Amino acid sequence: MTKPLRLLLVEDDELFRLGLQVRMQQEAGIEIVAEAEDGETAIALVSRQLPDVVLLDIGLPGIGGLETCRQLKQVAPTLPILVLTSQSQKTLIPQIIEAGAQGYCLKGIGAETLVLALRSVAAGASWWDAAATEEIRTALDHRATPPAAVPSVPASNPTQLLAASLTQRELEILTLMSSGKNNQEIAAALHITPGTVRVHVHSILQKLDVRDRTQAVLAAIQQHLV
Repeated sequence: MTKPLRLLLVEDDELFRLGLQVRMQQEAGIEIVAEAEDGETAIALVSRQLPDVVLLDIGLPGIGGLETCRQLKQVAPTLPILVLTSQSQKTLIPQIIEAGAQGYCLKGIGAETLVLALRSVAAGASWWDAAATEEIRTALDHRATPPAAVPSVPASNPTQLLAASLTQRELEILTLMSSGKNNQEIAAALHITPGTVRVHVHSILQKLDVRDRTQAVLAAIQQHLV
């Protein structure tokens, strides 16, 4: 039997937290092991409850969500954290990345998508909603374009910079994809579940800014990733 995903839920809005609790209880593979209304409590709970993933609101009282994220990563550096917030300011995205979160979703996200996001970050992938992904790409575009008045060698394109963010596991899966293996075959080769392969493939497509596996393999070949 597959071990359930142990979730620490950090949300100060009691009604919203209750709604999340009810929805997560409907997922056979997810178990809420602890809940917290503020960052201080969340930090204290991590060492005792040993969650597999944290769902973290940014607008927390006390030290706030960003500082909570930083301190959680100090206590448990490998602990995956998915930020869930009603705030959509573009300036927030780099702060979330700097704080160490593996993903970002806006409140109002569909329940099935939220579950997929949680499973993705828990499996070692990252998850950024469409607005956040576009903001990251815009920033990469800006970085990739040298000032007009300053002679420079050709800069890396945004796809190259996005590809550089692939994890070692994602590169392994991308290599197997390029050899024509399907999810079942990749799972068998890497001794992981097909579901874990799916979340990694989703992350690969996002990072390479492509629509499907074929485009991902073509991009990987062009960037000499495989």
